[in-house]
Amino acid sequence: MMVGWIIFSLSFLALAHSYVFYPLLLKWLAQGKTNNTNVFAPDDSNLPFVTVIMSLYNEEKVIGPKLETLLRQRYPTDKYNIIIGSDGSGDRTNEIVAQRVAGSASVQFFPFEQRRGKPEVINHLVRLALERRPAGPDHVFLVTDASVMLREEVVFHLAKHFRNPQIAVVDAFMTHTGLEDAGISRSEDRYISGEVRLKHLESIVWRKMIGPFGGCYALRSDYFSPVPSNFLVDDFFITMRAFERGAQAINEPLAVCHEPVSHEWREEYRRKARISAGNFQNMLLFRRLWWPPFTALSFAFFSHKILRWLGPFFLLGMALGMALVVWQGNYFSRILFLCGTVAALLAPLADVALKRMGVHVFLLRNLRYFLLMNIALFQGFFKFLKGIRSNVWEPTKRH
Repeated sequence: MMVGWIIFSLSFLALAHSYVFYPLLLKWLAQGKTNNTNVFAPDDSNLPFVTVIMSLYNEEKVIGPKLETLLRQRYPTDKYNIIIGSDGSGDRTNEIVAQRVAGSASVQFFPFEQRRGKPEVINHLVRLALERRPAGPDHVFLVTDASVMLREEVVFHLAKHFRNPQIAVVDAFMTHTGLEDAGISRSEDRYISGEVRLKHLESIVWRKMIGPFGGCYALRSDYFSPVPSNFLVDDFFITMRAFERGAQAINEPLAVCHEPVSHEWREEYRRKARISAGNFQNMLLFRRLWWPPFTALSFAFFSHKILRWLGPFFLLGMALGMALVVWQGNYFSRILFLCGTVAALLAPLADVALKRMGVHVFLLRNLRYFLLMNIALFQGFFKFLKGIRSNVWEPTKRH
């Protein structure tokens, strides 16, 4: 019986540490501290040159507004350039981009005919950017996705931090639009908003934000590392390579971006399973950065990411531990285990049934989201074990 309680308790504490105790610890440690203050002023002549790097694939629904947000940025025009690559798009993406940027000296567009995957396109665009301007502390890449819309001051608020020579990565502050009660969007927004706050606290406390969101982040050009052709999560890989060189990474809350949140369970599940496989790639490759968890970086990496990525196994550990307790325990423990199991299984079904009746109980919706996320992590783990040969995939539906 004792073995069961030990397995259950350790598994529960691992999840509780990542989702509850670690965020509370950061909030306490951040009291009285500020983010990086060694920044450029808006009129500083030493502001770095910024090259926007953007990979596209079938983005006809969003690329028009996206280009508008990039072209309206309040940043010195002589220090701002945009390089776009289309990864074999088969819709009107190429046509829209070509028409919009025709005659613009600050935008270069490369419509690649053969699909190669986002990381390979980014690698190619970076090589082209470095041909125009060499890598160095005065040259910054801004990597962004087509679905992420930037406020007019985002480029400046990201670039201003590179006055601090220790900083290599600056992440934007992601917000969501198009929330609805009926789908997954509010649960997704709740989770991502918590992640944004957590990354900001890590910036203040450790100067080691554990990975940008990828939708919009800035990177010192001399810290760019080409992403392997089979890696699925390029932004995390690039940031970890920067950490290996002793760099800092932070989140900037004034660099506000907007992205439509997902509504469809199947689409979001597919995306999370894919990202999960990429997470395990990074977990294995950068194991020396998280174990043993005795430095600021390794403790943050272990607490924020590793324990969450292993969440499905901790949930299974909790179930196994309780099963051992029940097997060796009394009548009361068996009833408790049965009630807990039934509740965990029925909560998602109850949410589906209530949704069809137009009733939205967000406690049930969030529990269903949490279980979905961990099942996707579990599937991604087995995809990782099988081996990942290509990073080419279909993006989520745009709204």
